Amino acid sequence: MRAGDRLVVETVRRGGPWPGVLAVTTLAGAAGELALPYVMGRAVDALVTAQPGAVSWLIGCAGVTAVVALCESFGVWARGASGAHAAARLRRGILRHVLGVGQAMTRRFPAGELVTRAGLNAEETARAPEAVAGTLGLLVPTLGALVALTLIDPLLTLALGVGLVLILLVLRSFLRVTTTMAGDYQQVQGEIAARLLDALEGARTIASAGTGAEEARRILGPLPRLRAHGLRMWRANATAGVQAGLVVPLLEVAVLAVGGFLLAAGELTVGELYAAARYAVLGAALSTSLGYLGGLARARSAAGRLADVLAVPSGPHGGRALPAGSGTVEFRGVSAPGLSVGDLVIPGGTVTAVVGRSGSGKSLLSALAARLAEPDRGTVLLDGVPLAELDRAALRRAVSCAFERPVLVGDTIGEAIGLGLDDDSGVPAAARAARADTFIRRLPDGYATSLALTPLSGGERQRIGLARAFARGERLLVLDDATSSLDTITERQVGRALTAESHGRTRLVVAHRLATAARADLVVWLEDGVVRAQGPHHELWADPCYRAVFGVEES
Repeated sequence: MRAGDRLVVETVRRGGPWPGVLAVTTLAGAAGELALPYVMGRAVDALVTAQPGAVSWLIGCAGVTAVVALCESFGVWARGASGAHAAARLRRGILRHVLGVGQAMTRRFPAGELVTRAGLNAEETARAPEAVAGTLGLLVPTLGALVALTLIDPLLTLALGVGLVLILLVLRSFLRVTTTMAGDYQQVQGEIAARLLDALEGARTIASAGTGAEEARRILGPLPRLRAHGLRMWRANATAGVQAGLVVPLLEVAVLAVGGFLLAAGELTVGELYAAARYAVLGAALSTSLGYLGGLARARSAAGRLADVLAVPSGPHGGRALPAGSGTVEFRGVSAPGLSVGDLVIPGGTVTAVVGRSGSGKSLLSALAARLAEPDRGTVLLDGVPLAELDRAALRRAVSCAFERPVLVGDTIGEAIGLGLDDDSGVPAAARAARADTFIRRLPDGYATSLALTPLSGGERQRIGLARAFARGERLLVLDDATSSLDTITERQVGRALTAESHGRTRLVVAHRLATAARADLVVWLEDGVVRAQGPHHELWADPCYRAVFGVEES
């Protein structure tokens, strides 16, 4: 069984109470539809022969009809509730996995693709319970009709069975073809979403270049392919509908013809012939399952896209806690795509600057230290414990990060700084260390100011991101170009705070400015993805190639 099909089965199985309610209402409604021809047939016979029980049979017809209508009403409600519950569960699972995997996920899938899969594709997969229940709801009357016709006369069953085989062949081909077509359609949807999200992120650049029309054409470039896939699905649905539709009247005529001969031979009553005709209609109703099968096909292809996301492995976490220590980071034989660290020790409690030209692997080294990326070979340890063996909560308490473009999460400024903290009493002190406290207190509600309604400059966002990092990270603080948007004076103030206020933790700083490297206790110099040298800045400064990293040429 494919991963997508397993996810469809899991969605149906773990859909909470609603798939059960949907199944009960569907089966009860199907049972009512099966019972109705029999009850109506008995009523017809009672009226024709003037039997005294005719009124009772007519009341029974009304009762069965009411049950069918009630089941249909509850079924509509259950279908909506089932889809909403399943979609919410799928979205939560996808989001947790995407956020848990981190950079490995965004390297594999564009952001627009992930949004499409977690949104639209999750919703399509969530319709699987409805599609399965609807298909079974049509299958039950079909099987019941075969049994009922067998009880009336086996020749009627044979006539219905031949037609049903033809209908099943049509439905099987439709499901297989439509699943492939739906996958192609959803793939193009994701491609358009990825292009749109890229354009939105670069909206200022596009506006300044005056290339809005060209960018719109680029985003909508896949539309002809989307239209072609949509037309293919429509044609497949129409073709299957016509094929099944041609079989249905022939099937009903065949059952009525056989029933007519049996009536003429005195082997059927008028009521039994009427019931046989109704059962033929119920049996042929399987041809109307194209809509449900189309939904199931879309759910299968969408589930396959979700399964691709879930297949991206997240780094395993152990259950170990950190022993007492000062935040010593060790790289033992570590390498990753584009970076070879080898053996490297960053002493606890020190400030270590990582320098190098663009593309030398500085951000990747910092990501490995914070376990935001996994090495291909080797082990990264914090105070003697491999990062992969640490409990997830212990790891995130011990290590905090700040980035060049921080994403601020939370309803207020204070929540953005204290993200994930049980005690936010240290938020003001962290903001002061990041030189953010002064401008935050000038806001209308200070730390309680709404984040969504507060326009922030790039430097202010970076300072809030720095404050968020300062508020956490009991052992290791990783700053990946996190001061690039600060003015010179603020950068110096933050740099002094970073070097002076260690609070017993190691600080690993990706540095582009000479002053940052000069203030560090240790410098790790990367060149072409390899650690070229490490040592104090004043010792490395004797190498002209090192000076060239900062744009200082020989006179």
